Amino acid sequence: VTEQAPIKKAESPYGNTKQINEEIIQDYVHSGANISAIILRYFNPIGSHPSGIIGEMPNGVPANLIPYLTQTAIGIRPCLKVFGDDYDTPDGSCIRDYIYVLDLAKAHVAAMARIVEGKNTDPVEIYNVGTGNGVSVLELIHTFEKCTGVKLNYEIAPRREGDIEKVWGNVDKANKVLGWKAVHTLEEALSSAWNWQQKLRERGVM
Repeated sequence: VTEQAPIKKAESPYGNTKQINEEIIQDYVHSGANISAIILRYFNPIGSHPSGIIGEMPNGVPANLIPYLTQTAIGIRPCLKVFGDDYDTPDGSCIRDYIYVLDLAKAHVAAMARIVEGKNTDPVEIYNVGTGNGVSVLELIHTFEKCTGVKLNYEIAPRREGDIEKVWGNVDKANKVLGWKAVHTLEEALSSAWNWQQKLRERGVM
């Protein structure tokens, strides 16, 4: 997916809020306000700070894959469901672009520097922020098991309505114009998420 890909109607309230936010930003800038903006389109942020001090802890049952995965690995959730194994992908599971939150944070720094230094050439610039590579759900699970040594209890479940078969970002623009690139590995991201989950357990949080 490039930044020029046509925007379709969102399939979820979450996705719709992202579209609305972009519209608000663009409308405000185009209204004549003395401001420039950079919009970063995240793909799938994962992981935690390697210190184990900062991480993702959603309220209730996680809607994101990684917190549900780590909570299953530590025994909070009984089983992780993989929604579909009959897609047109190498292993049948959906493919996504997973980016480590440390790389994502650095993209923000690069974007702010471009604005502050006045290097932006358009009032509103848009950049994809991802790795540029697709990873399947089953591949992610096996990578987690390999880099942590923890066997994950998972099962194949029916497809979910609205799930895209495979999608990842074309990040050439961010690489070339922002001078930013995702450099961390999937193993680093998953290891950090597991470290965070273990730290929560040590602190008696969950």
